[in-house]
Amino acid sequence: MKSTIVKFTTKPEHRDMFAATLKEAQVATRKEAGNKEIRVFVSKSDPNEFFVYERWTDKAAIGSHDNEPHTKKLMEVGQTALQTAPDFYFLGDTHPLPDHSKSPNPEDEVFVIFFIFKIKTVYRNELLNQFEDHITHTRKEEEGNILFDLYTVDGQEDTLAVYEHWRTESDVWDVHFNQPYAVKTGELMEKAVIGDLKQYMNFVTEI
Repeated sequence: MKSTIVKFTTKPEHRDMFAATLKEAQVATRKEAGNKEIRVFVSKSDPNEFFVYERWTDKAAIGSHDNEPHTKKLMEVGQTALQTAPDFYFLGDTHPLPDHSKSPNPEDEVFVIFFIFKIKTVYRNELLNQFEDHITHTRKEEEGNILFDLYTVDGQEDTLAVYEHWRTESDVWDVHFNQPYAVKTGELMEKAVIGDLKQYMNFVTEI
């Protein structure tokens, strides 16, 4: 299995056109044999920022996807609609492995976070070990958690990515961050992350 995150930043005047093309591409991508999941999100703080999360059977499936007509159409529209080139993150699994077995309940608000951050590489192994403990406890003990995955980023030793789904926003701020393992992770992150943590946090809504 291979996962990717892609971030698109549109020009305001072309935002709706790009969003419509992106949703068309999502529908077509789901029909590809190698695609296991594709979700499209918009930033809560900036309506011009879109995130796509995908899971594929392997790298070959991603290569095949790049040659599909709907992918080429999206890239062509992007030449006019995007402010900058898309940010592509090809992700590597960490332990515990990604687990997408939980589902939201009908009453859940579903609060989604993409946290893609730069680190001082001297802390990389320590962070991976701490997150292994952190994620194990979160998945097992927190009822409000639906999904919590940590990924490395291919070719970027100084970058890690966290992808989270929560039943409500309060499950993050009022419960999760007060857990002992989350406090310990937070203290390590303060030392390890380059710059302000907040600059890397993206709160999004699925569209």
